[in-house]
Amino acid sequence: MFRRKIFQTLAVALLSLSLIGAAPSLAQKKSKKQSATTGYISGRVRVDAGVSAAGVSVRLRQGDSEVAETTTNSKGEFEFRDVAPGSYGLTLRKAGLQVGRLENLEVRAGQTVSLKDHLFLPVDEGSIAFIKGSVFNSDGRSLPGARVELARVEPDGSVKKLDSRVSNTTGSFVFKLTPERARYRLTAKADGMAEASQDVNVEGAAIYRAALNLKPASK
Repeated sequence: MFRRKIFQTLAVALLSLSLIGAAPSLAQKKSKKQSATTGYISGRVRVDAGVSAAGVSVRLRQGDSEVAETTTNSKGEFEFRDVAPGSYGLTLRKAGLQVGRLENLEVRAGQTVSLKDHLFLPVDEGSIAFIKGSVFNSDGRSLPGARVELARVEPDGSVKKLDSRVSNTTGSFVFKLTPERARYRLTAKADGMAEASQDVNVEGAAIYRAALNLKPASK
């Protein structure tokens, strides 16, 4: 895990460096809706599967001063309008994710700096929630190869599918999530078996356990 975290951190650093070098070429042609005296910054934040890209705090900096702040929408998108020409930096934060920084964004009057989806925030292994579980058959034996789906139960009762896993040789599976309070639903499926579900309430950074028992499907 230590090596993986170092690799993720280096990946973020390398990504930032590549964007710094490419920033001047990201300026697009003037838009009809764009002011002739100010610029525009847009982008989309990507995160690990099963983690929401919504609610990431994006702060626009110039030197040591914070110029503006916004948060990403449900798709991880953000934008800054009417930005005065100059050199800027971005700081991205969300609980459970590593902090991201991007420097040397050159904003020009009448142009757009589009970062597209080049911003990736890895999970912070030290401050996330784990759902660890196992799938068993009707005899209580571990069931490898079962498909386990993860969904978030929204406040209105609707269910949003987030991710899926296949249980390993010991019937186990793991999901990594940001620590915000939420209710998740696990659903296990396997050929010839009736599916089984279990809800898990996440209340912070911790390990949550689950056990799913599959019985033969009724004929």
